[in-house]
Amino acid sequence: MTPREYTEKLELETLSPYAAKSALTKGRSRPENKPDYLRTDFQRDRDRIIHCKAFSRLKRKTQVFLNPTGDHYRTRLTHTLEVSQIARTISRALRLNEDLTEAIALGHDLGHTPFGHAGEAILNEISPKGFKHYAQSVRVVEYIEKDGDGLNLTAEVKDGILKHTDEIADTKEGYVVRHADVIAYINHDIEDAIRAGVISKDSLPKEAAEVLGYTKSQRITSLVTSLVNSGAEKLCYTEEVERAKNCLSDFMFKNVYRNPVCKSEESKAKTMIEMLYRYFIERPEKLPPDYKELADRFDTDTAVCDYIAGMTDGYCTKTFLDIFVPKGWERI
Repeated sequence: MTPREYTEKLELETLSPYAAKSALTKGRSRPENKPDYLRTDFQRDRDRIIHCKAFSRLKRKTQVFLNPTGDHYRTRLTHTLEVSQIARTISRALRLNEDLTEAIALGHDLGHTPFGHAGEAILNEISPKGFKHYAQSVRVVEYIEKDGDGLNLTAEVKDGILKHTDEIADTKEGYVVRHADVIAYINHDIEDAIRAGVISKDSLPKEAAEVLGYTKSQRITSLVTSLVNSGAEKLCYTEEVERAKNCLSDFMFKNVYRNPVCKSEESKAKTMIEMLYRYFIERPEKLPPDYKELADRFDTDTAVCDYIAGMTDGYCTKTFLDIFVPKGWERI
């Protein structure tokens, strides 16, 4: 028995009836005839995501605060790692498939734009087809990575990535990631907002703190414990914890996510992205070769959105400056 076969056997024998089993995966879009000696299919998906280009770029993409000067503000990468950690904790406690959970969590934001939700909002506004980062994340793993061949992930991983925001995933592991995403961003955004001086610890709503706790660790523990205690079948919070979570979320939207201090640079970011979009739509020949191929394979709008969404904050700014800002003349 190979290590992979032994792991698959352990999953069948020990995981919850509600867990997805790697030996019973729905498979990949393109069959791969040579089975891995060491890793299950979900483990291979996790590794493919970690080693892909889009994952490495997450370290230079905005989470909430645009271009923060401190070293400890979250980026899209650190957010992704926190989601993965929380989701794995929940899945392990419920005897769900931790490898599948981790793969979905690590891939859930691969398609996110530069400058956070500001970038997503403007692309969604100006693209005739609209733009959603979760659908873009699936495009990344299907059509963009590996020179257009994609990562050929399993159906379960792609489903969890696609449905981590607005829909209920086909697997419990995907639903766990959806919960973990919210738990992670509310709590790390509170920490970042306090660090930035946008809010203070004392300003957090007392009715939420009394239920969830007064520190990040206490809040995460309360939310995770409530989910775990509901069981793998239900995967929901108690009414008291749900009310406290919603209270905290409402507070963050009012005082942080829509705060003029946090959003002061968003209009500039949106302007840059819109101008880049218009530029490449009118001049598709200026796209890099890989994206010209995507334009031929799909259409120009899709390829331009692919290109811009894949940019880091810094690369987006540099591209804008190179195209639209005159350079000083230098004697050769």
